[in-house]
Amino acid sequence: MNKLDYLWLLFAKKLFDPWVVFFTKVMKGAFCGNPCKIWVRGVAMMIEVKGLTKYFGPVLAVDDISFTVERGEVLGFLGPNGAGKSTTMRMITGFLAPSSGTALIGGKDIMDQSLEARKNIGYLPENAPVYPDMTVLGFLEFCAEVRGYSGKERKRRVEDTIERCFLKEVRHQSVGTLSKGFKQRVCFAQAILHDPPYLIMDEPTDGLDPNQKHEVRTMIRDMAAQKTMIISTHILEEVEAVCTRAIIIARGKIVADDTPENLKAMSKDHGALRLRLEQKEGVDFVTRLQELPWIKGVEALGPPRGGQGIVDFKILADTLPPDAETALWRFCCDRGWAVVSLFREQGRLDQVFRMITTSLSNRQTETEENRGR
Repeated sequence: MNKLDYLWLLFAKKLFDPWVVFFTKVMKGAFCGNPCKIWVRGVAMMIEVKGLTKYFGPVLAVDDISFTVERGEVLGFLGPNGAGKSTTMRMITGFLAPSSGTALIGGKDIMDQSLEARKNIGYLPENAPVYPDMTVLGFLEFCAEVRGYSGKERKRRVEDTIERCFLKEVRHQSVGTLSKGFKQRVCFAQAILHDPPYLIMDEPTDGLDPNQKHEVRTMIRDMAAQKTMIISTHILEEVEAVCTRAIIIARGKIVADDTPENLKAMSKDHGALRLRLEQKEGVDFVTRLQELPWIKGVEALGPPRGGQGIVDFKILADTLPPDAETALWRFCCDRGWAVVSLFREQGRLDQVFRMITTSLSNRQTETEENRGR
């Protein structure tokens, strides 16, 4: 090797070595935890909804909705019947064209780059639409083939999905003969078959028994860190169980957007003390409890369900002292009252949901009436 060749080699090494290190780290996932995912860390792992609006004739079903969902978030999409939840989900997935606005799936416009956007989505529509004449195995093989899988890879994905969704016992059964719960599981299976980075699910536990609901929620939690998810549901317990954030929609508009914990803090019961006592003849608990100076009122809630001989109270106070539970417990024990339970309310999501959606409905009704005058 002559001197000129040696100098050129040295120059090339200095020039390209940093790029070799960079791409090696990309392949190993050093930057974002997943191989080859460096380019999808920002925009590409987000769902961006921009001004989605939908009219059905003169009826405004969805009114200029915008929000963003990041990777690792599980967004609960809540609303009363007819609020526009399913319509919004259909527009985000490209199933329904919006009147205006759009959605970006990993930076791909669902209208202008529809196929590129949709291939990365796992979509579970409402009412679990499936082909009733196909067997479970045949349906999932068909879905895998449509997704572009063949041979050993198709078989592996189908078998893995059947295992994950607990469908082994019905794999050779016609979908049309399955119960509602099993049909829902089959439709959930096709949504996760291709391991999509984006999951959009409309009522994913609809029709499932408590054990099946627990299994689906566990799967959602297990997948959550590596995916971007939107779950439409009217089951508030589900939002608390799996969602990191919740949007409430009413009459086609977003009326709340926060974590379930922060939404519950808006409840009038948030922070209140709940006390359950065994009944004691001749004792007026409501009057006696107000002997504590910081208690401003006591609301008798009646006996809890199935609790014979037990009375339930909500303790009202402007500000609870730091040792409120201890002080109240000692107060009761000193008087010989048997305390069944004592706890501080975390707030109720159903209460907040009703408060937000009904207040908006009342305001809009008043506005419409004023316009008509």
